[in-house]
Amino acid sequence: MFDAPVDAWYLTVGVALAGMAFAGVAADLPTRAPPDATAAAETVDAVAASEFAATAEQPVSADAVRLGPHRIALRNAGGTGRATFTYGPVTPVADGTLLWEVAQGADPEHVFESPADFAAAATDARDRDPDWHSADDRIVVRTVSWGEKRVTLVDA
Repeated sequence: MFDAPVDAWYLTVGVALAGMAFAGVAADLPTRAPPDATAAAETVDAVAASEFAATAEQPVSADAVRLGPHRIALRNAGGTGRATFTYGPVTPVADGTLLWEVAQGADPEHVFESPADFAAAATDARDRDPDWHSADDRIVVRTVSWGEKRVTLVDA
């Protein structure tokens, strides 16, 4: 009457396998949340929408960034966060370029020879296909006007 049924070992093996499956799923879950791309996009939009020349910084906790004229994506071990800019297009800036110097605070008149050169560099930067690259710990956004050209530079 108190003996184990003959097929009880099947139940034990089934419960053990189910437990291992649950442990595998739990181990595969991300350990942190994806980066907040919406906050970064809101900072970019706030500067781009400003009537006057403006600058802002937004801290980010991402390992990689993909920045285009109309959207941003941030990636870390927790996943990928994406957001679209309301005010655009913006000009993505590559580190070490002349536009990067302007985004960091340099006067465009001291960096470029003419407003036409500045406008051409901004157009070329917007026309490049966005790709993933290492993220800095912050995003720098600066709106600059020179001559007839108004540009929102984004260094991520």
